[in-house]
Amino acid sequence: MEGRSKGFVRSFNRLGGYGFVVPVGSEEQVYFSAEDIEAAERTVSEGQQVSFVLVLGEGRFEAKQLRL
Repeated sequence: MEGRSKGFVRSFNRLGGYGFVVPVGSEEQVYFSAEDIEAAERTVSEGQQVSFVLVLGEGRFEAKQLRL
């Protein structure tokens, strides 16, 4: 997939440094790492709207370049 997708944060584990987003129009959760959050604090809240790039990682899609 090319371009940016929009979605909502389903969950974020601050201690583990990872979470899941659900793209708009989908019910599938997509994994992301705190390292991929493009913000000074590298943290997000459940339900927060974000944009991201979907990338095929190791056997699954991952959200990269998360922007608030």
